[in-house]
Amino acid sequence: MARDLPTNTLAEIADGVLVWLQPGGESGVSNAGVVVDDDGLTVIDTLMVPEQWQPFAAAVNALGPPVRRVVLTHAHIDHVGGTAAFRNAMVLGSPVTSELLDQTMPLDAYKAFMPAFVDGFDELAAIGTRPVSHIVDDAAALTPRIELLPAAGHTAGDVMVLVPEADVLFAGDLCFFGVTPLAFQGDVVQWAAVLDAVADLAEIIVPGHGPVGGEDEVRALQGYLQACVDAAGDPAAIPAGPWDGWLERADRDAINVERAAMLAAGEDPLAFPPAMLRALGLG
Repeated sequence: MARDLPTNTLAEIADGVLVWLQPGGESGVSNAGVVVDDDGLTVIDTLMVPEQWQPFAAAVNALGPPVRRVVLTHAHIDHVGGTAAFRNAMVLGSPVTSELLDQTMPLDAYKAFMPAFVDGFDELAAIGTRPVSHIVDDAAALTPRIELLPAAGHTAGDVMVLVPEADVLFAGDLCFFGVTPLAFQGDVVQWAAVLDAVADLAEIIVPGHGPVGGEDEVRALQGYLQACVDAAGDPAAIPAGPWDGWLERADRDAINVERAAMLAAGEDPLAFPPAMLRALGLG
């Protein structure tokens, strides 16, 4: 159910629910959203480098109501880089997200993994990001319209944003549609399992990367993750499937398969797969 929506602009997908989609969805190119409440706006994720989040923030501010809340779906830099654009809003995230945002920004690793944004990372480092001000460690009603749903799979600290009356779910990186997922910090088995719940939460699902979709896209992602588990450490064992046309397959198959095999073998869950270390310039 992929929807044809414009990119790099705020597009309304339900009453008072808007998405900002970036074209492609490769590394460093994520999505964000806005929900309008009576007291103001809730922003969901903030993109990465200034050239991305400055036009997003300008469009959000042009809506008129104040930004009261920023919800971070997880700590990866492509979702949290623009927190400084919303200085008067509370920042909500999981304990894992809070801990990671308190650490020094690993600029060299970011530049190695996403070389297209080298200059943007230098600018971002000078600006900095805001820390989490409010911890999300349990499901909760954030506003009359919004429910926060902690989860785990893509990371140990994912948070989804559900707008029940609009039938919209902002899934963060628990969902990649048309883009190969990245599980270097994830539990691939757990991620595949949690997608059963994700598919039932809303008809309209906004992924962290790629176009807006629904249950069909969730099930395709679930199939790919299960294939990574079944591959037992061998990326070549992933069979043909709907993922054959997804972006970044060449780079991410090995990362995802290695990660699944490492966890199955009982290795340290904090360790990165060798393919990811190479991608970060550390291997």
